[in-house]
Amino acid sequence: QVQLVESGGGLVQAGDSLRLSCAASGRTFSSYAMGWFRQAPGKEREFVAAISGDGSRTYFADSVKGRFTISRDNGQMTVYLQMNSLKREDTAVYYCAARKIFMSTTNNYDYWGQGTQVTVSS
Repeated sequence: QVQLVESGGGLVQAGDSLRLSCAASGRTFSSYAMGWFRQAPGKEREFVAAISGDGSRTYFADSVKGRFTISRDNGQMTVYLQMNSLKREDTAVYYCAARKIFMSTTNNYDYWGQGTQVTVSS
């Protein structure tokens, strides 16, 4: 069992940066690939970024490539999403998720956090 708690969301202006954190509880955190997803009002949840269990591989949605980075600290059992050059269209609730072993860009993750709101104003 893995529990995930996101933090770091807030209200920022376009062009600003924000770092989201996702703290995990449970054992064998490094055996889980981690992903970030987001859901804007009236839209389906979409993939943002993923990172392998050892942190050696990452993958990003085209919409955030070059602006967002994902990283993890297995000792602290935390995954991060660094968001730079934020745009209004990045406004959404951001969720972190854990999936056993393999990364995925779809919703087939095993555990989900409760989400944290990111609002970007122009």
